[in-house]
Amino acid sequence: MIRYAIAAAALVIAPSMSGGEARAQADPYRWCADYAFGGLGGAKNCYFHTIEQCRATVSGVGGYCTLNPFYTGPSVTQPSPRRARPRQY
Repeated sequence: MIRYAIAAAALVIAPSMSGGEARAQADPYRWCADYAFGGLGGAKNCYFHTIEQCRATVSGVGGYCTLNPFYTGPSVTQPSPRRARPRQY
């Protein structure tokens, strides 16, 4: 148990010791797989570009896909339907 605590602390401290300036980066992953395990808490994996990738991951192991609350990429909108132009002869 102590080893896990030390490893977690190292993961938190190591990036701050890199010496370079920390820069904010965009989160390009739109979808998260949420493994709730019956309300007992669980894990969340927010590394999916498409909902199909997320659904394939939770398939068979349980869980569901949700939108990533930290997504900062471009908004995805449905293209507007194109109106047919009358033909000119």
